[in-house]
Amino acid sequence: MKVMVTGFEPFGGESTNPSWEAVRGLPEEIGGAEVVKYKLPVTFKGVRELIPKLIVKERPDIIILTGQAGGRVNITVERVAINVMDSENPDNEGYRPEDEPVFEGAPAAYFATIPVKKVVSAIRNAGIPASISNTAGTYVCNAAMFTALHTVEVAGMGTRVGFIHVPFSFEQALHKPRPSMPLEVIRRAIETAVRASFSD
Repeated sequence: MKVMVTGFEPFGGESTNPSWEAVRGLPEEIGGAEVVKYKLPVTFKGVRELIPKLIVKERPDIIILTGQAGGRVNITVERVAINVMDSENPDNEGYRPEDEPVFEGAPAAYFATIPVKKVVSAIRNAGIPASISNTAGTYVCNAAMFTALHTVEVAGMGTRVGFIHVPFSFEQALHKPRPSMPLEVIRRAIETAVRASFSD
């Protein structure tokens, strides 16, 4: 079994992104499954081009994408991705879409195919605050989740796909007080989510 886990590069003026910092600290094997890790660009064009290539290359059984959601107080497991790109803030290439589809002609939305409630329960049982989120937003995180789900669907693959948003790390909150979580706790939550995604 192979699990592909991704995090993002920094964006929005931050010098680090806890999603990638946590992902790159994951072990190379979780529960007997091989773990491959990738850092994604915070660009709409980049995730739509790169994610399908990575899926074809790796042929993973499970995909867990992760991203930073500044302001959220806990680990949030996304339930749905929508076919919309819309942002007041430009991505890292300066692109700012308005009411554009992630993919023209694709469905309006896809539900995550990992067992969302089971994952949230497992993270809570590990002593880490977690909840279900019903909106991944309309920025690059949502575009990445939609791209992965759409790619798997079109290819007829049985790959399970999920997305996890994480809060700011303690390091990011040192000089700007805001909701945050230790990086090691974030890493442990992601590892727990991977284990919980193996089966229903």
